[in-house]
Amino acid sequence: MLLNVGPAHPAMHGIIRIIARLDGEQVKGVDVEIGYLHRGFEKMAETVDYNGVMPYTDRLNYVSPLINNMGYCMAVEKLLGVEVPERCEYIRVIMSEISRITDHLTCVGATAMELGAFTVFLYMIKAREYLWELVEMVTGARLTVSYGRVGGVKADLPEGFEERCQKALQETRTVLVESDALLTRNRIFVDRMSGTGKISADAAVSYGIPGPFLRGSGVAYDVRKDCPYSVYDRLQFDVPVGTRGDNLDRYLVRMEEMEQSMRIVEQALHDIPPGPVMVNPETGRPIPAAEMVDQAKVGNIASIADTVAVTDPTLEGSAKPLHVHIAADEKRVFLPPKEDTYGNIEGLMQHFKLVMYGHGVRPPKGEVYFPVEGANGELGFYVVSDGGSGPYRVRVRPPCFAIMSALPKLLVGDMFADMTPTFGSVNMIGGELDR
Repeated sequence: MLLNVGPAHPAMHGIIRIIARLDGEQVKGVDVEIGYLHRGFEKMAETVDYNGVMPYTDRLNYVSPLINNMGYCMAVEKLLGVEVPERCEYIRVIMSEISRITDHLTCVGATAMELGAFTVFLYMIKAREYLWELVEMVTGARLTVSYGRVGGVKADLPEGFEERCQKALQETRTVLVESDALLTRNRIFVDRMSGTGKISADAAVSYGIPGPFLRGSGVAYDVRKDCPYSVYDRLQFDVPVGTRGDNLDRYLVRMEEMEQSMRIVEQALHDIPPGPVMVNPETGRPIPAAEMVDQAKVGNIASIADTVAVTDPTLEGSAKPLHVHIAADEKRVFLPPKEDTYGNIEGLMQHFKLVMYGHGVRPPKGEVYFPVEGANGELGFYVVSDGGSGPYRVRVRPPCFAIMSALPKLLVGDMFADMTPTFGSVNMIGGELDR
């Protein structure tokens, strides 16, 4: 018989249709239909300036948006030939790895819930809350963060972040130990996962499958190790791999990857170069940014010459004491500190040139491809510049697209009930898949 599964089926996320040909309970054939969520990311990226693409990248893999931010920024920076400060690189790594953990928690927790392990789902979502609170502390948002900037990041890590982060990681480890005890030796869970959704290493490579899905089949390819970027080559971490390429191996790989990500965050927090994260009164008299603007408007520059703008949280990082640590020293790319924008004509002109329509960041003509290790695998941005203030073309290499192309091979031969754990292990994210 032919059976439609989705797009309204809960396990299909509302955006995937699987037409299954069944012989009793066994899957004999599968036709997978995608495209229900197409948002036109790549075309929209051509209509805005380079930094204007940032909110769109948040909505690719919306469970780990910070990795999308950083991947796109580093692609444009490669096009410009810009190097960001070392502290900024460490901040990017820390926030990306926290995002990776939240993504894996969501994937494993949701898959467990769909197999009946509702307790594990609640535990993992609790751990995700600890980490999302960290993300909110740094970026001001939990999900669609828009934290990246071409040439830097929006703001430095706030005061007290390291202590909060260490506590959140400790609580997350406790949750992972509890979840491991509930699942890894649970006969029902292991029987449902073991031997289902199998794919060999050769087949996975031929489909172009990346990430934990590929590593579950025994291929130790990780962009952070094989094509090091940012400061990953300075950090010690292992790349976990499976042996059988089934759903259980992919579950075990993700569980270990969360531990490795926490290891990376702890090293990065220890090694991050020093720099002020709060305005230092010794550098100047603190003055509200709004008052600085008012004085500058009437030309009273003398009264604000020795002052430091005290900004609200949405402008954190825009003041001089923080700027040098999180933004490239490159006038063509990054907005100047607020003190310069409001206090001298050079800063005002620089700000004007970067924000006015038809000006903005202008990379030379050319094209680049830059891959990063997303939560689902290699996330690549191919950016083409025609010398204008916005990208001529942006092409995304989404990791779960290749996995979805192999879904029929994964499902055929298994039982109908195995469709749920196999599809869960794909970690299909609609915004990334359909773009």
